[in-house]
Amino acid sequence: MTMTMMMMEAMVAKASVRFPSILTVLTEDLLLRILDMLIENSHRKSWSLVCKEFLRLESIHRRSLRVFRHDSLPRLLRRYQFLDLLDLSACPCVDDATMALLFGSPYISFSARWIKTLVLSRTSALRSGGLEVVVRSFPCLQEIDLSYCCGFGDRDASALSHAQGLKVLKLVKCLRVTDFGLAKIVVGCVKLENLSLKWCLKITDLGIELLSKKCTALRILDLSYLKVTNKSLHSISSLWRLEVLYMVGCSSVDDDGLHFLSNGNPSLQCIDVSRCNNVSSRGLLSVVRGHKGLHQITTGYSFSELSKPLVYKLSELRNLKSINVYAAGVSDWSLEIIGNNCKHLVEIGLSKCAEMGLGCLGSCCLLLEELDLTDCMGVNDAGLEQLSRCMDLLCLKLGLCMNISDKGLSHIGHKCTKLLELDLYRCKGIGDYGLAAIASGCKKLKKLNICYCVEISDEGLKHLSTLEELVDLEMRSLLKVTSVGLTAIAVGCKSLAELDMKRCCGVCDAGFWALAHYSPNIRQINLSQCRISDVALYIAMGKMKCLQVAKLVHLTHVSVEGFELALRASCIRLKKLKLLSTLMFLLSSELLQVLQARGCKIRWMEKALILD
Repeated sequence: MTMTMMMMEAMVAKASVRFPSILTVLTEDLLLRILDMLIENSHRKSWSLVCKEFLRLESIHRRSLRVFRHDSLPRLLRRYQFLDLLDLSACPCVDDATMALLFGSPYISFSARWIKTLVLSRTSALRSGGLEVVVRSFPCLQEIDLSYCCGFGDRDASALSHAQGLKVLKLVKCLRVTDFGLAKIVVGCVKLENLSLKWCLKITDLGIELLSKKCTALRILDLSYLKVTNKSLHSISSLWRLEVLYMVGCSSVDDDGLHFLSNGNPSLQCIDVSRCNNVSSRGLLSVVRGHKGLHQITTGYSFSELSKPLVYKLSELRNLKSINVYAAGVSDWSLEIIGNNCKHLVEIGLSKCAEMGLGCLGSCCLLLEELDLTDCMGVNDAGLEQLSRCMDLLCLKLGLCMNISDKGLSHIGHKCTKLLELDLYRCKGIGDYGLAAIASGCKKLKKLNICYCVEISDEGLKHLSTLEELVDLEMRSLLKVTSVGLTAIAVGCKSLAELDMKRCCGVCDAGFWALAHYSPNIRQINLSQCRISDVALYIAMGKMKCLQVAKLVHLTHVSVEGFELALRASCIRLKKLKLLSTLMFLLSSELLQVLQARGCKIRWMEKALILD
């Protein structure tokens, strides 16, 4: 036996001389270049599992990291020491003590030295003390996101003001920030180039005036839903480098305010005045007249129609790439004028518009990549045939277009082969034949919505199962679909990460078992009002190792014990959960405490509030 072992070792040694390791052939530089070419996270994960050397190279190469459990942060920061971006938005329990513990250690704080972008959105427990640690520990910090931090106020803004190199700051829905806090920030962070104050309802004209005086390098500004008036637009007009202005829902701004912009902001390229109730075509016309370099215009739900003077001025914008005029009257003539002259258009939004001019889009806007025709009653099969000439389409939204059928969709499937996203929500004329055409021609499709397309059956899902790159599938209320169709999707769609199958009542446990076995990479799932049992729910929740978001409302075949077991099997991964409110008093308090401690947010639904 010993002689045999010695002979085997000699043979292995001889083979290793004849066939050297790949690491002796490929240098570290070449291996890092190979890593550059691996875009998908799954591919990078597979790379790191090859050997210790590949694992080391992956840790050197990685530049961004999103953390899901704050207790794993010390280990991750020791491993990845050359990060540019650190995302802690999935760790709502991060507080001042966590920051002090993490970055107070010299060894761990070394990894923070190079970080330029820090995402802290929804870390509601973080206050001024933790932000002071952030400012002190991240010397290269240029971007920070504190959106939806409900406790963030003026004192915290004061701590943040010491980040003098800050260029990007996002404070979406930080409701406690006032003009005083904003003043602290703009005085200390004069290099700001991108600022979002969306839903910061305590910011007034006074704060915007000081902002405009101090942060003259601003290029992107979001004032959406602020209670600012024309005075703010007068102040903003002095920002000569401003390129993008979002002012959605600024109801106190009118045409006179937009007139201020016409004489200023020579660098303006993008403006969004959606839901500005007091703005009309006249106000937007004044902006267009003063800015021939506009690339993107969004006016959704602001006025009822595009006036002829505005249409003619829009047609002079030779660099216009995107126009969204939701819920406005758009005539064939308007689309033809704009389409014939704006040759660089890649995105058009016509949701809820009464229009019929798809022919001119198909003949004039050949570079079109995104088109939103949601709830446009004039869209029919003939229009889709004309539209199919836009063969560069990446995103097409046809939700609530009741006059289209499989015949029209087949034209899209045969010619628009680059399509990545397709929305067919409540298109009741679409069935299995239409899906067959899409599955045959649009092999790169990643996102598909077929909710309430009631004619779709298992045959349609079998066609879709050939889409190996499909990531997001919404298929609510497909009553003709059974476990056979769901199994086909689970087996064929290997990239599936998000699945909404609410009220697919024809699917039984066999379908859910197949889903658990063949789709372990699902991150988000909606099983509300499905016929799933205790055992199937337990198996599904336990085997989906990537599951973070689950909607489990009104599962009549699942007992309290079934919920308890399923949630225990997945509690270490769950970040968001939707349950019926009656379970609040039936599930064990210990389980709910564990979920809360791990940062899971539970939304409790009342029976009366359960909608489609």
